[in-house]
Amino acid sequence: MPRFDDIQLLRTTYLRGPSIWTYQPVLEVWLALGALEQHPSSQLAGFNERLTAWLPDLIEHHCGVGTRGGFIERLHEGTWMGHVLEHVIIELLNLSGMPVKFGQTRETSTSGTYRMVFRCPEEAVAREALARGHALIMAAINDQPFDLKAAIQAIKTAIDDNYLGPSTACIVDAAQERRIPHVRLNDGNLVQLGYGAAQRRIWTAESDQTSAIAEGIAQDKDLTKRLLAAAGVPVPEGVIVASADEAWEAAQDIGLPVTVKPSDGNHARGVTLELYKQENIRTAFALADQEGSQVIVERYIQGMEHRVLVVGGKVVAACRGEQVFVTGDGKQTLAELVAELNRDPRRGIEEEYPLELLDLQLPNIQLELARQEVTPETVPAPGRQVLLQRNGNMAIDCTDELHPDVAYYAELAARVVGLDIAGMDLILKEAGRPMKEQDGAILEVNAGPGLLMHLKPSSGAPRPVGQAIVEHLFPGSSEPGSDAGRIPIVGVAGSRHSAFIARLVGWMLQLSGKLTGIASSEGMFIAGRQTQTIDTANWTGAHRLLTNRLAEAVVVQTSARSILQEGLAYDRCLVGLVTDMDGWEQLADHDVRAAEQMVRVLRTQIDVVLPHGAGVLNADIASVAELSVLCDGEVLPYSLSADNAFIATHRQSASARAVFLRGEDLVLATGAKERVLGRLALLRPAQGDSHAPAALLAASACAWALGIAPDLIAAGIRTFEYKI
Repeated sequence: MPRFDDIQLLRTTYLRGPSIWTYQPVLEVWLALGALEQHPSSQLAGFNERLTAWLPDLIEHHCGVGTRGGFIERLHEGTWMGHVLEHVIIELLNLSGMPVKFGQTRETSTSGTYRMVFRCPEEAVAREALARGHALIMAAINDQPFDLKAAIQAIKTAIDDNYLGPSTACIVDAAQERRIPHVRLNDGNLVQLGYGAAQRRIWTAESDQTSAIAEGIAQDKDLTKRLLAAAGVPVPEGVIVASADEAWEAAQDIGLPVTVKPSDGNHARGVTLELYKQENIRTAFALADQEGSQVIVERYIQGMEHRVLVVGGKVVAACRGEQVFVTGDGKQTLAELVAELNRDPRRGIEEEYPLELLDLQLPNIQLELARQEVTPETVPAPGRQVLLQRNGNMAIDCTDELHPDVAYYAELAARVVGLDIAGMDLILKEAGRPMKEQDGAILEVNAGPGLLMHLKPSSGAPRPVGQAIVEHLFPGSSEPGSDAGRIPIVGVAGSRHSAFIARLVGWMLQLSGKLTGIASSEGMFIAGRQTQTIDTANWTGAHRLLTNRLAEAVVVQTSARSILQEGLAYDRCLVGLVTDMDGWEQLADHDVRAAEQMVRVLRTQIDVVLPHGAGVLNADIASVAELSVLCDGEVLPYSLSADNAFIATHRQSASARAVFLRGEDLVLATGAKERVLGRLALLRPAQGDSHAPAALLAASACAWALGIAPDLIAAGIRTFEYKI
């Protein structure tokens, strides 16, 4: 069999928002098949068998056939390698723990060259998957070995390095379920939920409502305990110590056994429980001293560690920990028994695992072993239990068991410290008994608590903690029709006077009382002031406005090239305007070679209109007017003629709105009812566009769609000062 040269990856473009392909981010890849254009899958000896041996779950890909096994059927019939690569990448992502269902491959006007896309929420992960998928398909074509496990691990590593952590991801997922948009603000877990002035920010399980003072209090465990005790919350007696000698003295004063821990540590690091002996307390002091700025010795309380999550003043989840033991069999060493325990599928090093791998070299585990006079090489007698960890294994859900009295103290503690989202560490003998009856206590109050223990408990039901946090940040967002997190966004697409229209609509919004940002080819404007003079009619310009906490409304001018190269910066808009289908001649590099191909590009602006929004369309251009069938919201056409056939048909509905010229009058019509906004000669801005009539109609239609009163629209046109 001849050896085929690699499929050429001519260019890759990450489309970060809605595009001609889909609403979600995708990686678009231009492929040149070379000689493989003459060799579909059915003509490559052994290719299908090698491919399905590596990726047997390709049987689950429905492909265009629409049934299980559809893609396999296409393989046997004969399909081209661009299409196969699409499915290979999707399957590699699935195997790496990132489920993907969307992909498409289309031939360009150049024979043998294809555009292939697949959905992926992170660009770095998408590019890694592309590289690994490309290598796999060439190995299958040329009958060469391929390390599938290494490829999957490489993609998993990219996911771990680039994707949101589980706590942040669950909040973002809950927001998306409520159609609240999100914007990632850094490479970590700082995420904006919503747009502009309606946004809220989260960082893992902290929000922009989380007080810095409250967080500082929570980090100081001694101060936290004193404030809680003053409010009547049960806490263990304790004292700060500066040396191992002081730790032993304090332990004797408090009464043995004691707990030694850092004053400002986290994740149970440096915490040692139930200490009786001086040598163990001295060792525990050194361990705690490495993890925090001060060391606390406090009374040890009998019971199991519990974590209670409080969101917005209410308990939403609770779980309890378990001590970790291994039981000897008289044959295996302690190290071998621990290795067996680490094979538990709930344990792992990544954040997705509810339980950590056990490392016998960790100081706290070594201290536990020393207290029991064993080492990793010890072979425990049959039935002997060796304790490895006393705390930090929160994995058993007990939300439904929690006594109202325990919930009361947890909620009180959150209020005392001042945290809107807090994780309470408690010691309880039983979650279902009152706190003081069982000598229970709150040990710590944690800001930014981890949520994984509630999302993936080892036992019990997962809890919808992400939804609770989103409801706290956006009250009422679960109600049907909620517009939580959204501000009015107007998208202006097309070539004719679009910068002028964007700025005029922005001016009208500003007059209506909304602090408005405008991203246009003539610069960026906020509240009427030009803040940038460069072209901002692109993803970056719009993104800057959408992340601006001052912006109460945004107008974004968008070009066909920007849609093709970047995608839209917003997921949905309240008003989408398409003025024309011009400019196809400049888009040959995107394989746009005829005017009718512009429909697929500019329809994107109408595809993203919200159901309660409006698509504003130039009815004087038939291909623009025909986009009306794609709009989820109201259709509001405009025309230079009152006799426009599309508008005449549109107005047959009593509620249908339209804007047009009748002679020199600019008319707003609802069904058969008409209102004259004014004569063009009076409305035209002094410094207006030389072809302003169509632009004024478009801007007036957008403003009307936004609910701006006709009198204010007229005043806005007359007072608009158009300067470049």
